[in-house]
Amino acid sequence: MKKQAILLTAALAVSLSVTAQEPNGVLVVEEDSGRTEVIALPEGMNVTDSELMDDYNNRTNLTEAADQVPPAPQQDILSSEDLLIIDRLSRIPTTIYMPLNDITRTFINTYSNRMRHSVAIMLGASNFYMPIFEEALERYELPLELRYLPVIESALRPSATSHAGAAGLWQFMPATGKRYGLEINTLVDERRDPIKSSEAAAHFLSDLYNMFGDWSLAIAAYNCGEYNVQKALLRSGNRDGDFWSIYNYLPHETRGYVPAFIAANYIMTYYCEHGITPMQATLPAESDTVVVAQDVSFAKITSLCNVTMDELRVLNPQYRRDIVPRDYVLRLPAQAIEAFVLNEDSLYGFRRGGRPAIEPGSVSIGLTTTEESASEPQTSYYDRPTYTSSKKNSRSTRSSRKNSRRRNQTRSVSVKSGDSLSAIARRNGTTVSNLRRLNNIKGSTIHPGQKIRVK
Repeated sequence: MKKQAILLTAALAVSLSVTAQEPNGVLVVEEDSGRTEVIALPEGMNVTDSELMDDYNNRTNLTEAADQVPPAPQQDILSSEDLLIIDRLSRIPTTIYMPLNDITRTFINTYSNRMRHSVAIMLGASNFYMPIFEEALERYELPLELRYLPVIESALRPSATSHAGAAGLWQFMPATGKRYGLEINTLVDERRDPIKSSEAAAHFLSDLYNMFGDWSLAIAAYNCGEYNVQKALLRSGNRDGDFWSIYNYLPHETRGYVPAFIAANYIMTYYCEHGITPMQATLPAESDTVVVAQDVSFAKITSLCNVTMDELRVLNPQYRRDIVPRDYVLRLPAQAIEAFVLNEDSLYGFRRGGRPAIEPGSVSIGLTTTEESASEPQTSYYDRPTYTSSKKNSRSTRSSRKNSRRRNQTRSVSVKSGDSLSAIARRNGTTVSNLRRLNNIKGSTIHPGQKIRVK
């Protein structure tokens, strides 16, 4: 009981009570003194349940549970219920301080009442993403409760983009994403890649904790940046404080961030106690990866690999223009991998045997010959192979003959632990189909120590 009392009373120096929830994504609170304060909702709490169901994974793999409980009438939580919630929060196994106060109670009420259907959708979607989040957090030895940050950041949508330009499940701004190794250019935005962005987020959170030594400050800094938290500590005169002690010195949008994180942990753990039934989830079909040898468009892949555009986009959200650049990884449904391998030459605009589908020199820039139009389908710029000039001097001829002899030599490599055919192909400048042909491999199974011929 002593621990409960501490959790209930030590959180804020001021007492706040909710007076209204505005439709523009903020909570309006009023102090006992009568002063009104506006707290911004995190991006993930401004998403409607209909927007959540627009996500391809949710739309395709989630269905309403048969015993979905109707919303409970809105009501204030009584003091006895406060004690119950305090007890539940104390039983979450974490090193992150999660108090109950008027603000965190407000966010819990928001999730358990107005957003209960959105919570049901996110609980279903968590089947897709939580294993990815947990694996990244484990690698950095971070508290697993941080896996619920994307709930308040993006409502578990890789396609999410904020008004400020943050993107992906973890809502990285471009500069921060690049700082933590995420590639962002015209064709690729790895902030939307669930695996790579989770790795970057874990690294970032680890650095923030090492900087502040307090998880509430690290989480606040994830939202508003290290400088704003350092400035708040300086202005408060309490350089050893935590989130609650510098609350009034933080940006308005950050004041609701840590309370929302606590509420997300609570509702994703104790949803049953509030009569919320998760949507029933069917996990997406098994997938695998290949490394593309040439730039290739999604349109070309869909036409030859028995995969839909929606499937490609949800499996590869990092490609901004529906184009996979050369030497990048493409994720496909497992049943489409074989079709990709069988049609690899066609995908890259090559005839079987490695000859280009359009002979060098037969096409002038901006023009298409009659022979080309009649013999080969039109390909986009990104599907055309790159050619070199046919003019060679004697030195380049000798070099070409030398390179030809070198190419005819065989070479093998040993399979390392964790290797796949696509990884070996990428390292050695070849394709999966070529490795299978050279080694008479029917499927994708290889084992450490196995010798693989690469040329």
